[in-house]
Amino acid sequence: MIYDFLVIGSGISGLNFSLDSAEHGTVAIVTKKELMESNSNYAQGGIAAVLDAHDSFDAHIADTLTAGCFLNDVEAVKLMVTQAPAQIQKLIDIGVGFNRKKEDLSLTQEGGHSARRIAHAHDATGKEIERALIFQVRQHKNIHIFESHLAIDLIVKNNACQGAIVLDTEKKHIEPFLAKATILASGGAGQVYERNCNPRVATGDGIAMAARAGAEIRDMEFIQFHPTALALEGKPTFLLSETIRGEGAILVNAKGERFMESQHELKELAPRDIVARAIYEEMKYGPVYLDITHRESAYIKARFPYIYDQLWWYGIKMDKDRIPVAPAAHYTCGGVHTDLHGQTNIPGLFAFGEVAHTGVHGANRLASNSLLECMVFSEQTVPTAVAYVQHVGSVEHVEIDSSNTIYTETNVRDIKKEIQQIMWEHVGIIRHKNELNDTLQKLQAIQDTLNTLQKNGRDEMLIETKNLADVAILITKAAIERKESIGCHFIV
Repeated sequence: MIYDFLVIGSGISGLNFSLDSAEHGTVAIVTKKELMESNSNYAQGGIAAVLDAHDSFDAHIADTLTAGCFLNDVEAVKLMVTQAPAQIQKLIDIGVGFNRKKEDLSLTQEGGHSARRIAHAHDATGKEIERALIFQVRQHKNIHIFESHLAIDLIVKNNACQGAIVLDTEKKHIEPFLAKATILASGGAGQVYERNCNPRVATGDGIAMAARAGAEIRDMEFIQFHPTALALEGKPTFLLSETIRGEGAILVNAKGERFMESQHELKELAPRDIVARAIYEEMKYGPVYLDITHRESAYIKARFPYIYDQLWWYGIKMDKDRIPVAPAAHYTCGGVHTDLHGQTNIPGLFAFGEVAHTGVHGANRLASNSLLECMVFSEQTVPTAVAYVQHVGSVEHVEIDSSNTIYTETNVRDIKKEIQQIMWEHVGIIRHKNELNDTLQKLQAIQDTLNTLQKNGRDEMLIETKNLADVAILITKAAIERKESIGCHFIV
């Protein structure tokens, strides 16, 4: 199987790139579950853009830099912000149904933003954007879709990436997918933590594969924890969008006291790292609740239909009940380092979206910049990747070591849980300097065990668990190297 473009991942960034690049060659989309199953699909809040006359690019840039503690790449931030309105229009043109007030888009606000600039589709924006993109992708004759296909490792020959080794998880068969250009759009690594609000597919595969291939990885210490995920015993860690606080919800402790007023001038709309740590500390004395019961019932049901329905199934009526919440791992701010055109340090390998480190987020992501980053940088990558493909000309047959294509059933569920528990306890919201080196040694021992196991063959669980271990080590090493607390990295 030889393609012009091999796209690993089917979130918004991968689909957007696939649509644009398919005008210039053949595209294979490899995705480990169904096309719709990605972090993008679960993005509730919206997509940030300057769409109001009272707002400005300078204000959006300033908010992004402030949230990122000024560790952002300023040129990347400027590019993203100035391209945002055009990306919103592009999504409208392909059929995304953003909420409107008469003719104008209905804009909401989230933490860290100085204006209402979040375009949204109720409280399921990612799902709506995915729907529209998937419809377009499935119609395109140059795009070939491989669902239930898990990329295992990148193929790097003659100092260039020439595709990936891929497991068909249904047929239990491993084979190479060759390509002139390989694109990582595989999302983040939330599953490395015991408590997370990512789908099960978010096991850091792209970051781990790229690291093993020699790609430059940056800023892995900056793992963003979403402040408000459902905290009910025995129930899923369901994300409760920041837009709920943007529309007036408050945080109260076990005594019913509002506590964010003493933490930050923006109160509940402070940057996420501040709100997450405040909740984490408050939970030492009892549960914390999200409360929007002071808003009208009809408004809540109309504005948050998806969240309202989900909570109803868990026995909570968000218009009448306070919602128990706690932080959960949510977003990987670091990743595979790229330039502004998606290029990595490995020729033929490109990356964008959550898997990538473009520098736009700095030490902490500003809410609703993630879907925007996906759109802007996937589009920015198209001309560069097309030029590379045209320059390469053809891909020669690549010999693959037969030991890399052996499939064997394994059971490493306990090892996966161990990694998640270690990371949550020792490299989580608050890190302790005197624990990190011991934690690294434990993770490296686990990595050695997994390396030994895969010599006899691999299956989906072993591949993902190995990737989790590799990413956990990258996070821990980065946490050790950064001595000061900043943004998502808080060390004592």
